[in-house]
Amino acid sequence: MPADVGPAAEMIRQGEWGDRSVFLSWAVAFPPSHVFVAEDTGRIVGTGIATANGPVGWVGTIFVAPDRRREGLGDALTRTVIDDLESRGCRTLVLTATDAGRPLYERLGFEAQMPQGFFMAAGLPPNEVDNAVRPFDPTMFQGIVTLDRVATGEDRSAVLERLASPESSRVLLDADGALRGFLIRAPWGGVSLIAPEADDAIRLLEWRRRQAGVDHPVYAGFPDTGDSRRARLLSEGWTLAGAGTRMIQGERLEWNPDWIWGTFSGALG
Repeated sequence: MPADVGPAAEMIRQGEWGDRSVFLSWAVAFPPSHVFVAEDTGRIVGTGIATANGPVGWVGTIFVAPDRRREGLGDALTRTVIDDLESRGCRTLVLTATDAGRPLYERLGFEAQMPQGFFMAAGLPPNEVDNAVRPFDPTMFQGIVTLDRVATGEDRSAVLERLASPESSRVLLDADGALRGFLIRAPWGGVSLIAPEADDAIRLLEWRRRQAGVDHPVYAGFPDTGDSRRARLLSEGWTLAGAGTRMIQGERLEWNPDWIWGTFSGALG
């Protein structure tokens, strides 16, 4: 894909899938993500992204121009992404499907793993500082990678290293300085939040809401593992904003989905 992501971003916007220009620009410069397009006489009519997190690959950003649907482009793009990930040694493939896309992925051998929930909350005014929530510094990086690997079952060290910074990231520490959770914001708005305990996740989400301010909504998306997490978020002022299906193909993951409270994007996890 050329460095100019404008045509692909415009195709996605015309399909009413939102502005993906920031993410596309980032993805083409991130070596573990391979960006593919379908072209017809110089016009981009489809996209797909393959991201390898160690042996786990994410299939994402499968978009087809509205006037070119039902021609097999979605199937071809998805197969291209799958072939690329398998050629790089990925033994597990993961994606988040819409209701419309799920039949395509099932035909290609993906199985539904669990619902994926998307939630929204209003930003909050600034408040007293939570001294346990601290800016990221490089000495914390290995602890973040270790916690993330246990939560996701993936090796996301490359994407974490690229996105973690004192400006974008916060960690939650206990009284002895041990890592209890972390939050990393991506430039396109996605947020990865990992915390084994729900109370810690809520503290990090509250920091995000206060950082955003009252004029900006905040979003969270994660594997929907049951009523208790949904009820906790609803009690904290969040509302359900959408849903999808997390799907998987290949080797099963050893992971802890209850620890995941936010994801970067459907193409990165």
